[in-house]
Amino acid sequence: MISVEEATARIVAAFLPTNSETVSIGEAASRVLAADAVAKLDQPPAPVSAMDGYAVRTNDVANVPTVLRIIGSSPAGHPFAGSARSGEAVRIFTGGVVPEGADAIVIQEDTESDGANVTIKAAAKAGQHIRAKGLDFRSGMVLAEAGHRLHARSVSLLASGDIATVSVRRKPIIAFAATGDELSRPGQPRKPGGIVASSGYALAAMVADWGGMPHDLGILPDTEEAIANIAASAKGADLIVTIGGASVGDHDLIQKALGPKGFALDFWKIAMRPGKPLIFGRLGTTPLLGLPGNPVSSLVCAMLFLRPAIAALLGTGTGRPLHSAKLISPLAGNGSRQDYLRACTEIRDGELWVEAFTVQDSAMLRSLAQADALIVRAPQAAAAQTGDRVTILPLV
Repeated sequence: MISVEEATARIVAAFLPTNSETVSIGEAASRVLAADAVAKLDQPPAPVSAMDGYAVRTNDVANVPTVLRIIGSSPAGHPFAGSARSGEAVRIFTGGVVPEGADAIVIQEDTESDGANVTIKAAAKAGQHIRAKGLDFRSGMVLAEAGHRLHARSVSLLASGDIATVSVRRKPIIAFAATGDELSRPGQPRKPGGIVASSGYALAAMVADWGGMPHDLGILPDTEEAIANIAASAKGADLIVTIGGASVGDHDLIQKALGPKGFALDFWKIAMRPGKPLIFGRLGTTPLLGLPGNPVSSLVCAMLFLRPAIAALLGTGTGRPLHSAKLISPLAGNGSRQDYLRACTEIRDGELWVEAFTVQDSAMLRSLAQADALIVRAPQAAAAQTGDRVTILPLV
């Protein structure tokens, strides 16, 4: 068996980033930039008012109250065409371009107007209530770097920089298939002794959430012929994932079925719990990741190994930050495998605390659905007491 760290490194090393494609800014949310996104203008493109009021020259309002002649207005999108000279003011609104000659804004609450003239009741300093040209960013500035996954806020930033299209990584295609004679779809008749297949639905959601494109190959029976068909049905995929068929007996079946199709094993078995019987290799030129069949094992392995594989395909950082928390209840010493315990966290007096579920059976999905973290226990970790700090991997 190999360690989790070595398995992760060998999996990530098998991938190069996908090629790039151009998409419109309206389709860019959740996509990963393949090149820096560079602003095409200054923002704001001209000095603009941050308030409703009057654009004035500070020399004119050094001593107040004072009366200025109103020479025009500057609403947003309709700049005043002239310039403000001594003794003059321009009615201005939020977002309106500050006219030439003016160097401050007096808010309307500090004024009184009769339509032709305005009485200024408060002095103003140069630059007051003015958003300078380029205050947010300048033309040519990198607004988002290659490798950044665009969220709603960054899409808005890029749009404000007059960026209409962006170069992004092609979404990696993740083909996956569940294997097992005992499996059926939700709502379909179950075979005697059968169970409802569930992991594939979580896997598809995870792949999409992590930036990939899931391609469900369905449920395959435990036959060499059915498993061998993966080679044809997964053509064009960047990664093939199987669910089940990774235990001691089934491992030989996968090799028998896929060996003639060009499958080459890299490693099998990881010193971890849950998820020990994990397979990684290549089917021809396409990497193949064989997840365990137990639902919790398959999903925990997906979080630990599939997620960094997709990140490598997208050219983003493959690491996930670990945190620490204090134990609510004691934990026994750990064995020879790295353990990932489903757990729930809570805040007490400003500190993060965590408690593992009492039962950690790898077939129990309910606790995984309720968990918001995994407690990571190193091999041979000593017993831990209430209040001891432990390492956790957040799930949300």
